[in-house]
Amino acid sequence: MAKAKTLSYRQILGTLKKKEYFPIYFLHGEESYYIDELCEYIEKNVLDESSKAFNQTILYGKDIDYKTVLDSARRYPVMSDKQVVIVKEAQDLKTIEKLEGYFANPLDSTILVFAHKHKKLDGRKKYAGILKKSAKACVFESTSLYENQVPNWINNYLKDRKIDIKPAATNLLAEYLGSNLSKISNELEKLTLNLPEGAVIDKNIIQKNIGISKDFNVFELQNALGRRDRFKSFLIVKYFIANPKNHPLPMITATLYNYFSKVYICNSMQRSTDSEIASTIGVNKFFIRDYIQAARSYNREQLEGIVSTLKEYDLRSKGVNNVSVSQGELMREMIIKILG
Repeated sequence: MAKAKTLSYRQILGTLKKKEYFPIYFLHGEESYYIDELCEYIEKNVLDESSKAFNQTILYGKDIDYKTVLDSARRYPVMSDKQVVIVKEAQDLKTIEKLEGYFANPLDSTILVFAHKHKKLDGRKKYAGILKKSAKACVFESTSLYENQVPNWINNYLKDRKIDIKPAATNLLAEYLGSNLSKISNELEKLTLNLPEGAVIDKNIIQKNIGISKDFNVFELQNALGRRDRFKSFLIVKYFIANPKNHPLPMITATLYNYFSKVYICNSMQRSTDSEIASTIGVNKFFIRDYIQAARSYNREQLEGIVSTLKEYDLRSKGVNNVSVSQGELMREMIIKILG
């Protein structure tokens, strides 16, 4: 069996479906989604229902010490070839380093799973070195996606469920939901619950099922600013001010900062092809003309000023150099400065 460090999430899932198991699975990292998915698959599918009562143990790191894990892992299965021991919240298991002896010599009849979420395995620890060198341990780091990877992740998630989505709808979801995959998958699960195979998701479906306005969202705001459309920009801002919980200023400044940083790069690539620009700034080719148009609407000096303005208002929205101006008024000021 291949060493764990060479396996991706999909490869690990593939080996589990083939019933090829490692004695130890150490799943760690900042992104909890993949850890939860792998744990759930092991919990539901490795043992049949009749075996789970005697051979499946679920532990929680904050409630136990290493001895509990050791006693459970060293038991032999009852009327089964395998037993499963899952340690959830393993990042809270304070004495985990005392398991290094077991990590060096695990039982083949036990599948021991650690769900070590929201933080990486400390590579300086001796037990980490033992796990990473062992052919019997599957060590998987679940890393967070970069913002420009989220649209493709959404497309693949829906493709696996035989559902299509229009590019504008993908971007709307990515902008609104951020890069937390657990949050994205929950929303997509709700979105697709009543959709048949072959359905195509557009912005109208998103508005109806998730509540994101197809006309008044930060994605539409950045496009209006890119066109220097004052009327549409202030219409959207008025909507944001009336719905402050769904449109906090720090989220808006972060999104616009990301957008205008890409427009700034676009401005310096005016002799490049659309494909080259799209690849450089990490944008779907479907939207590249919007970025090019924005790059023509502002010169380099103006774009540098916009980036500086967004930094300023991000700090002011968090209370720096601001004691009395409301978030709504700050938003209006910021948009006025961007549009000049």
